Amino acid sequence: MARLEFFFDCSSPWTYLAFTQVQPIIARTKAEIAWRPILVGGVFNAVNQEVYERRANPDPRKHRYYEKDLRDWTRHVGLAIGRPPVFPVRSFKAMRAVIAAEPLGKLLPLAKALFETYWGDLEDISQDDVLTRVFARVGLDPNEMMAEIATDSIKNALRANTDELIARGGFGSPTMFVNGDDMYFGNDRLPLVEAALAGRA
Repeated sequence: MARLEFFFDCSSPWTYLAFTQVQPIIARTKAEIAWRPILVGGVFNAVNQEVYERRANPDPRKHRYYEKDLRDWTRHVGLAIGRPPVFPVRSFKAMRAVIAAEPLGKLLPLAKALFETYWGDLEDISQDDVLTRVFARVGLDPNEMMAEIATDSIKNALRANTDELIARGGFGSPTMFVNGDDMYFGNDRLPLVEAALAGRA
């Protein structure tokens, strides 16, 4: 059976697109998937600091195309992706929560709700009151989740995922690995991911 590892942070619109589109690919290819929450800011700090310069001083031509490209993709996929008033967002609590939700069988519902809350409802998912509402919406106990994401074990798990991605050559979100070492980056690489999972690459 083919295996896909999906390293992701809910703070990226391109990751939101990939998150929704990779799930039908998994169903079609019957591949195994490992969801790997990361902190993309930690990746940028380590290996991709130029992203901060691009945000501070964007080339107007590239920025216009970026906006068009994102609109085209959202229309193509049928997602509502707006402009959150807080961007980039400090997503470390949200991503810790995604890790904490996995043993409870709630990783996918929580990640989906976090994407929708940030990119659709345009709410700041770094805020505790927003997070607790999202937890309750997907059937997680808010008090238990807030306590869990403050534990060293969850903090260390998120850090370990992030460090592992960097060590394996990753530089952003979403990063995907097929069968261990075949790396793909970005939403637009999903057709290649599907081909690899199906053994056609």
